[in-house]
Amino acid sequence: MLQEAMIALTASAVSFASVMVMLPPWISVASQRGLVGYDMNKPDRRPVAEAGGLWVIVGASLGLLIMEAINTFVNGSLYKPVPVFSLVSLLMLTGLIGLLDDILGWKKGVPQWVRVLSTIPAALPLMIAKYNGYIVHVPLYGALYLGPLFPLVVVPIGVMGASNAYNMIAGYNGLEAGMGVVLLAFTAAFAAAKGLWFTVYASLVMAAALAAFLVYNWYPAKAFPGNTMTYAVGAYYAGIVVLGDIAAFGLFMYLLYYVELVLFIRGLAHGVYKENFGRVQPDGSLLPPYERSYSVTHLMIRLQRALRGRATERGVTIGIIALQALVGAVALALFLS
Repeated sequence: MLQEAMIALTASAVSFASVMVMLPPWISVASQRGLVGYDMNKPDRRPVAEAGGLWVIVGASLGLLIMEAINTFVNGSLYKPVPVFSLVSLLMLTGLIGLLDDILGWKKGVPQWVRVLSTIPAALPLMIAKYNGYIVHVPLYGALYLGPLFPLVVVPIGVMGASNAYNMIAGYNGLEAGMGVVLLAFTAAFAAAKGLWFTVYASLVMAAALAAFLVYNWYPAKAFPGNTMTYAVGAYYAGIVVLGDIAAFGLFMYLLYYVELVLFIRGLAHGVYKENFGRVQPDGSLLPPYERSYSVTHLMIRLQRALRGRATERGVTIGIIALQALVGAVALALFLS
């Protein structure tokens, strides 16, 4: 086990280093070629390199493959080929969907219904990996036998839901990557307590890639993740949860995204297709963009103004990440009790 852990740490270091090495040239090239988005929470709406999340996918994939390769050559037998290659395939397929959307342009890319539905066939590698996984463990209930409905129905719906939900709380420097690091850190802690070491290692590999990306995505951002990263990381999270048979824990960790969905539906009911951005003031502070709140980001802007007198982009990001950490702490208390 110690040997596996050391190899996983090596793989995580490769994941981190890959992003740190490959992202700066991408920022330069993307900016020169016009592959940029505009930072909507800044007074000057400065251009920022888009689709930087591509290198999170590459870094995490390299980390997973390095982990499989070292274990295989050291031990003289395959390590975890099916889980590893299903996660890499899942990352590549969902990342491709997001990359197409980023390249074609914000609000002009792939139609939303196509993006949502295309994540279902992207779940095929995970469906194959869990072809015989028919049981879900539900707290307070126990084992729930779903038969072939689990790999054929529950898994693709889970990938679709997690992938698209992770894309909903976004639009602030460091927010998506920061949320991902917290999600994965608490999932790794839970998996370690349960002895699910592959889930721990897979979580650390992706968390390392996201941590490296945060170096360039934290306020003020030099690179945006784009849908390239958000779709892929959301799907990846579904993947490690499914492979580790910790679906109930993973569902609970998405609590803030359920709140986001409810607020989004509320907006539609009021005739508003919301944006997460704040209303930027000349001093860089933020005001709520609508009379009512239609996103967790809007709620955080109002909360900051109530507590501090003003809201800032960095404050919104830190506040929501802190809420996600609180959700993680509650999840550990509930599921480990």
